[in-house]
Amino acid sequence: MKQERYRTFGVNNFRKVPQVEEYLTEEQRFAIEVVGNVLPFKVNNYVIDQLIDWENVPDDPIFILTFPQKDMLSDEHFSKVAEALKSEMPKKELKELVNDIRMDLNPHPAGQMEMNVPEINGYKLTGIQHKYRETMLFFPNQGQTCHAYCTFCFRWPQFVGIDELKFAMKETDLMIEYLKAHPEVTDVLFTGGDPMIMSTKRLERYILPLIEADLPNLKTIRIGSKALGYWPYRFTTDRDAQPLLDLFKKVEDAGVHLAFMGHFNHPNELKTDAVKEAVKNLREVGVQIRTQSPIMRNINDSSDAWAEMWRKQVDLGMIPYYMFIARDTGAQDYFAVPLVRTWEIFKGAYEKVSGICRTVRGPSMSAEPGKVQILGETEVAGKRVLGLRFIQGRNHKWVHKPFFAEYDEDAVWLDDLKPAFEDQFFYEEEYEQIKNGKMEEAKETEEVPA
Repeated sequence: MKQERYRTFGVNNFRKVPQVEEYLTEEQRFAIEVVGNVLPFKVNNYVIDQLIDWENVPDDPIFILTFPQKDMLSDEHFSKVAEALKSEMPKKELKELVNDIRMDLNPHPAGQMEMNVPEINGYKLTGIQHKYRETMLFFPNQGQTCHAYCTFCFRWPQFVGIDELKFAMKETDLMIEYLKAHPEVTDVLFTGGDPMIMSTKRLERYILPLIEADLPNLKTIRIGSKALGYWPYRFTTDRDAQPLLDLFKKVEDAGVHLAFMGHFNHPNELKTDAVKEAVKNLREVGVQIRTQSPIMRNINDSSDAWAEMWRKQVDLGMIPYYMFIARDTGAQDYFAVPLVRTWEIFKGAYEKVSGICRTVRGPSMSAEPGKVQILGETEVAGKRVLGLRFIQGRNHKWVHKPFFAEYDEDAVWLDDLKPAFEDQFFYEEEYEQIKNGKMEEAKETEEVPA
């Protein structure tokens, strides 16, 4: 089969895309340039040619998903960068201005940097996060970019060239040592960026030693990836597509389950023959594909979009897994959907699909204390409230314990909610103790070089 040519475009060369010249005004092109200097911007020819409906631009959801939009920055931030570009500000000064703005955008939400980075033998493992008991996240050093960047991405600090904001690690030996010291960990999630940006040979250097270590506690390797949506040729016609499939089969043959966590944000990403073939190839070597996405205003904030997406995923043999809520970082103000509305969309989509599609969990916020699910509006003791529960928690005993917040149509995140019947939510006192303990631990450890 013919190998597809791979081309990417970013803030420095996106104007060379013929569709950009044909369909966008100079004002729109300049806005992309302004925002693209602050938030990561990269798109490839597959997305441009096969996913974006240019006749529907600027309202096309995949265009909004990949091309920066003016309102993703505040008016103040946008004006500062626009003036800097118009006045041809020196690069060093522009970089300082842009980095100051980035620091205002909450680059590491939910205590990722302060609370999730573990240590072993007195060293911080800067390429690992361990927030929940059974699951460890690993950030391979060569996997900290993507085939294209999502404009909503909560991992955007990985891509903007500020080393102190990045999670990354090369040392597979340290990962294995940590797993041996923590037998409670059953799942290792390779994340980024996107691990599927790596060549198969590089990926093997991480995965094969993990398998050969024969860890009795390791049951599942997860791969978090957007490649099925943004570059499905990684599993079909790329030069090392077959070796990649062979590697995944080795994992399954070794008795370790391989779960591919596929990120799809809109049903239009599921329409091409390339993605259908890629899914088929993965399933044929025993890989189970679970799908997830945040719900985002301007992209997929309708019940019909979610119902269609779940149906198409199930038709292709994938398992709908999570509906997330856009995290409190980056361009959250542009994408955020109020929690009450989010639940209404989820409920509406659930009503439209058969039971086989209802494996999906959500809507879920990955907040500091854990993954909090919105159960919906109800009435308790004559009071209108919002029901909540933990899907995951920093203390596993919090999981599935229901609690209630005051009904608030404007709230978009856990921090916006107030307890319905108590002075504080049931977990808050214990969480503060956990948080303070983690902060003290962090002060006592040295950082392992990436």
